[in-house]
Amino acid sequence: MPAKSGDVKPGDIVMLKSGGPALTVADVDDETAECVWLGDDGDLFREKLPLVVLESAVLVTGDESENGDEQEDEDDEEDARDVA
Repeated sequence: MPAKSGDVKPGDIVMLKSGGPALTVADVDDETAECVWLGDDGDLFREKLPLVVLESAVLVTGDESENGDEQEDEDDEEDARDVA
């Protein structure tokens, strides 16, 4: 489903549906979002993109992994056994 102007607001992190870097939304109108991002060499880019080519991005930090929550639960259970 294409993004709508009400779905995207300044400060949101989005990406192109076709992939690429995370983009930060700077401004939104009825059909476009002005996005900024850093290139590989640290250059700042700013471009107006049609909302229909964007989707919300889910960022994963270095602290997180796919099994991160499961591992924390296992660690908590081990700690509880050690205390008992």
